[in-house]
Amino acid sequence: MNGSKKPTKITIKPFRHTVQMEPQYAETIWSLLQNAIHEIHKKNASGLSFEELYRNAYNMVLHKYGDKLYLGLQDVVDTHLQGVAAEVANVPDHNFLLAVNEAWNEHDRSMLMIRDILMYMDRVYVVQHGVLPVYDLGLVLFQSNVARHPVIKERLLKSLLDLIYLERTGELINRSLVKSITQMLVDLGVNSRIVYEEDFEQPFLEATRDFYRVESQEFIASNSCPDYMRKIENRRKEELDRVQHYLDQSSENKVREVVEAELITKHMHTLVHMENSGLVPMLRDDKVEDLSRMYNLFQKVDGGLELMRNVIGDFVKDTGIAIVRDEENMKERGALVQCLLDLKMKYDNLLRLAFKEDKAFRLIINKAFEHFINLNNKAAEKISLFIDFTLRKGMKGNTDEEIDALLDQVMMLFRFIQEKDVFEKFYKNHLAKRLLFGKYVAQDAERNMISKLKAECGYQFTSKLEGMFNDMQFSQDTMERFTEFLAKSKLSLGVDLNVRVLATGNWPTPQVASCNLPDQINRCCDTFKQFYLNSHNGRRLTWQTSMGTADLSATFGSRHHELTVSTYQMCILQLFNKSNVLTFKSIQTATNIPPTDLKRNLLALTFGKYRILLKDSKNKEIEPTDKFAFNKNFKCKLVKIKIAVVDPNVEKGLRVRVDEDRRVQIEAAIVRIMKARKEMEHSNLVAETTAQLSSRFYVQPAAIKKRIECLIEREYLERSKANRKVYNYLA
Repeated sequence: MNGSKKPTKITIKPFRHTVQMEPQYAETIWSLLQNAIHEIHKKNASGLSFEELYRNAYNMVLHKYGDKLYLGLQDVVDTHLQGVAAEVANVPDHNFLLAVNEAWNEHDRSMLMIRDILMYMDRVYVVQHGVLPVYDLGLVLFQSNVARHPVIKERLLKSLLDLIYLERTGELINRSLVKSITQMLVDLGVNSRIVYEEDFEQPFLEATRDFYRVESQEFIASNSCPDYMRKIENRRKEELDRVQHYLDQSSENKVREVVEAELITKHMHTLVHMENSGLVPMLRDDKVEDLSRMYNLFQKVDGGLELMRNVIGDFVKDTGIAIVRDEENMKERGALVQCLLDLKMKYDNLLRLAFKEDKAFRLIINKAFEHFINLNNKAAEKISLFIDFTLRKGMKGNTDEEIDALLDQVMMLFRFIQEKDVFEKFYKNHLAKRLLFGKYVAQDAERNMISKLKAECGYQFTSKLEGMFNDMQFSQDTMERFTEFLAKSKLSLGVDLNVRVLATGNWPTPQVASCNLPDQINRCCDTFKQFYLNSHNGRRLTWQTSMGTADLSATFGSRHHELTVSTYQMCILQLFNKSNVLTFKSIQTATNIPPTDLKRNLLALTFGKYRILLKDSKNKEIEPTDKFAFNKNFKCKLVKIKIAVVDPNVEKGLRVRVDEDRRVQIEAAIVRIMKARKEMEHSNLVAETTAQLSSRFYVQPAAIKKRIECLIEREYLERSKANRKVYNYLA
């Protein structure tokens, strides 16, 4: 034997003898199974042997009689359900749904038992032949014979819709019965909702639409907007509750859409524009709860919130325009800004309490504020004046937290103004007066305000404001050293001198005008000047007499008063220590005060609130020959009196400086842009220049064009020869 050859493997298959079931025997087994199904339908299943029945069904399938078993089952159940349908169709209306439900429950119970008996057929025959499982077959047969029986189908739908209508009108119904019927319709779809949707849901949605169309039209015609919205809210909750309790969950969104379309979408314009109870009256009267309800309802439909936003934006705009154009608000100090603050706080509260801090709502409100605030060309000045009043006199009785909160509110208005450079000029003027003339300066509040401005506008915006504070601290240190110097030198000035040394670039100082100070004051100034220059070699001091103040002791008969006056007024009043009557010309010659400033100060002393001097005529126009006398009969209950001087040209001069600064800034921005880009088309250059300057002021395209022309003339730019709308940068 060859060792490399493998041994042969022999396999012997077992002997099989297939025993065929005789057709007659198969008929006998089917007859047993058929009788068992009949007994199950008759509720006599307790006497059946399910084990024996299962084995009989098993044998039929095993011996290839599955077709007979399956078709026989279909025929038996079909015949039975035809009889059930005939009975149910004739049940009176008041018991009809109960009869349908009972028939369904009995059928379901029967099919579960039949399925257990025919379990092997489900596992083998059904899978092999791709037919419906036993239980599903029962569903299809019940659907075709009972649920979709022409009479039953129509009565079933009508009965369900009638019950739901009764519940909508306030009646109590059997919810569990309705739930059982709707679940039956879902189950009859055999893994789909087609029966539920076609036989119930679609007609139900149409009925719902009709019901709420009629109800909404009737209710809105005789009720207010808030009442109607409460009705909507309740109806919506009821319908969603209805879905939860006895409809299929797939209906929820469909029901919601129908209800919201009929109750909200179709009437939202009417609701919003109701004359005495719509959105505008609710805004006007701060109806937070009603506004919140409208927001919550309108956000559920397309276009609802957009409609609200448009109406709110228009109303806020109209309200604001009325405020900024009210002449009384312009006359009364702080009235305009306070009204704007109240309006802003009102809508901030509504945003928080009613509109869920909706960003789109906040944006439309902010746009309205920006629009009407900038209609008033004095908005920047008024806001600065309000801050000035708050920091000067509004501190009393308020905590630091309250002042900080108020300044935060003012900053919200500040963000809306486009002329931030104008605000800066006014704020600098007002701050200068607070620092130089104020008896009390709230350092923490002042610096806090500057910090807020820096955070909003950047360091460049506040650098000079901070420089003013540094100058005040330097002046305080200097005066302490000067006082020590006087003590060591045993010098007496005879007056209490307080000098503020100001860096020219930080302060809004006017053009220097010479003034003849009284001899005693001149000696004091010379002493300080010598002291200061000895310590700061190379510096130069220029006395700003138009910015100073003086406290004078004045006697009127037996009455004594302390007068706080400007340096110019001090020079004028000192002359009356030697003369009882002086002409304008003689006063001007003696003091060398510029005529315009002299007239303003004399008017304040003769026609102001406190008439320290008398004029020989009541004419407020001052002529060189007019005579002035000391008012010995002056009376006032106050011991300390402050004489105010109003300069009507301050705003005009400030506007001139603003225009000059703007020209410089526009040109600087254009040059920066062109230096980086080298070449640029006109419209793009205008757009980028506008964007760069928008944080300080809004610039008109015409102003930019004019500055471009100036830069071309000065050979910073040139027009492209290929395209006249394009500019080239000239290095």
